[in-house]
Amino acid sequence: MIQVEYPTYAHQIKSLDQKEQIFDPFRKIWVRLTPEEWVRQNFLQVLVQHQQVPASLIAIEKEIKWGETKKRFDILVYKDTKPWLIVECKEMNVPLSESVLQQVLHYNSKLETQYIIITNGNDSFGFDVRNAQPIVMTALPSFTTD
Repeated sequence: MIQVEYPTYAHQIKSLDQKEQIFDPFRKIWVRLTPEEWVRQNFLQVLVQHQQVPASLIAIEKEIKWGETKKRFDILVYKDTKPWLIVECKEMNVPLSESVLQQVLHYNSKLETQYIIITNGNDSFGFDVRNAQPIVMTALPSFTTD
């Protein structure tokens, strides 16, 4: 497991039609504040503040297609114009099971990143998938030195 320290960040939250909204500074839009979105927004701050990932190299909730099938990944980080790291976020009460890992591995079969992270905000697991056999990581990969 990876120990993740979440940085302090003053999220902008408002109510719209009796539903909470959070401002996503990366997409520059207000989105519904779901438990999964809370995890996503806080993990994005880890990437930018702790891992020094430039915000301009982060894609959020973009579509992936396999024929007629369409799915959306949570977070994708690019490095040297190629997908480098994919993060799958779940809400805090969702266990990080084998099916969660299989979901992100399926996305990665199309994206071909070097690293995979799965997180529910409480627990985070990382995998180096550059070789045929994924290697469990004990820390987030370094964007600046990798």
